[in-house]
Amino acid sequence: MSEASDRKALLNTLSIDRDAKVDGGRPLKWFALIAVVGSVVFMTWFFTPLLGNGDGVVINTAVASSASRVDVSDSVLDATGYVVARVQATVSSKTTGKVVSVLIEEGDVVAKGQLLATLDDSIPRAQLALSESRLESARAGLRELEVELKQAQLDLERTQGLAQRNLASKADLDRDGLDVEALIARLNRSGKEILVAERSVAVQLRMLDDMRIRAPFAGIVVAKSAQPGEMISPVSAGGGFTRTGICTIVDMESLEVEVDVNEAYINRVYAAQPVQVTLNAYPDHHFPAAVIAIIPTANRSKATVRVRVAFIERDERVLPDMGVRVAFLDESTQVQPEDVPSGVLIPFDSVAEDGQGQFVCVVDAERTNRRSVTLAERRGSRVRIVAGLGDGERVVADLSGELLSVLLEGGRVSVVN
Repeated sequence: MSEASDRKALLNTLSIDRDAKVDGGRPLKWFALIAVVGSVVFMTWFFTPLLGNGDGVVINTAVASSASRVDVSDSVLDATGYVVARVQATVSSKTTGKVVSVLIEEGDVVAKGQLLATLDDSIPRAQLALSESRLESARAGLRELEVELKQAQLDLERTQGLAQRNLASKADLDRDGLDVEALIARLNRSGKEILVAERSVAVQLRMLDDMRIRAPFAGIVVAKSAQPGEMISPVSAGGGFTRTGICTIVDMESLEVEVDVNEAYINRVYAAQPVQVTLNAYPDHHFPAAVIAIIPTANRSKATVRVRVAFIERDERVLPDMGVRVAFLDESTQVQPEDVPSGVLIPFDSVAEDGQGQFVCVVDAERTNRRSVTLAERRGSRVRIVAGLGDGERVVADLSGELLSVLLEGGRVSVVN
């Protein structure tokens, strides 16, 4: 019986249990895992522009540009150049000497003849004293000769009286006469020597005054080149240890613009032509100017002709070596300063509106700030802002959609451009 039971048990192990459940759980788990991973990848790709990979909201920005940079006149030629000074000098000494004091600093306004610096004048003073002593000696010699001449003239008069009474010989009369003539000649020579001594004193006074360096014209000090204790010379005689100037002075009234115009377009430029000058440092302001002269020579290497342009009115904002943009105008198209538009231009989509009015989102570092603005006319895809925004400030380029509500909360942003 035990053997039959064993056989039955073995047969039962080979039979199929149709009531048992099929184990399909493992493929379903893999399918669910793949679906979750795909969803995460899709959500990451879709929301990356809004989340910025955890660094902040990713935004596109635009820079506010001055409205005056847009052409406001029909210029016949546009060029670039620099502000230059026609009257500029590096003030130095006439002779080599040691600087004792410097009385100016950069930015000082100086008048013509104003004392700028002093040099060591010990040697010129000693030479002046020597020349003055020689002058006094020459004058003393002249007084001595005048006395001798007076005595010789008295002797001559006595000899003439004796000769008339035949008490003096002809030889005595001639001798006394020649003595008088010799003293007169010596007296004239002594006068010439005094004149030479006086001129020598004048030279020494001039050399002494040269130790005091003065401004050759009125202007502004733009560079200070020497300090007390340094040697200065009109030439580089001492190499790097000797200065060649005390300071550089610029006459601000002589500022003008130099422009290199391509020789192919020089026929569009003429003398006294109206010009509009715009400084790169102040793009919102235009300065009226006019052509002074066209230099009658061309630069062979650059194929350009130099043109000089003068400012009609002096402005303190104009400084030497500033970069400028120059628009050469016709008489009929000359633009007056009051015709130049103000404000800045930004994309029209950068402006939004709510119950408080129109505003933009200004990007500052990694934050955005709401700022109210005043709009003027629209120019294509851009709009002119006349109040609330300055030139060069960066704003969010597009405030449409759900991005606006996120930005108004003042969260961190990540700038794309």
